Amino acid sequence: MLGALSAIALVLGAAGCGSSGSYENASRPPAPIAVSVALLGGRVQVSPARVGAGPVVLLIANQTGRIRDLTLTGADGRGGACVADDVSSGPINPQGTARLQVPLVEGACRVGVADGRLAPARLTVGSERPSAQQDLLQP
Repeated sequence: MLGALSAIALVLGAAGCGSSGSYENASRPPAPIAVSVALLGGRVQVSPARVGAGPVVLLIANQTGRIRDLTLTGADGRGGACVADDVSSGPINPQGTARLQVPLVEGACRVGVADGRLAPARLTVGSERPSAQQDLLQP
């Protein structure tokens, strides 16, 4: 009797393992890259000014004497080009820094400040960067 119960438990346990459905391994997004943004005396400077689409971390340095708010908008001043919606960093103190993570799509962006007192820079976004699927030690 004990042998029969063990056999039934083994069959039921094996039936519960695995699944009949197939699993498709979706590709990972591209690895994030860093883009430096400097708010200088009379202008905004972006480096590099050309990147591929995918996640980007903007490292912003406010080197002016006033609180600034960095904005990313479409190249013509309206939303939608390389960002799904207009993006804002929020206030950045004088001589302070900020970090902003943004998913970019193909197009062109105007990188400026909310008050418009600094000449904006242009960020051009090309086609999507390769997947980070095969890169080791990625988050």
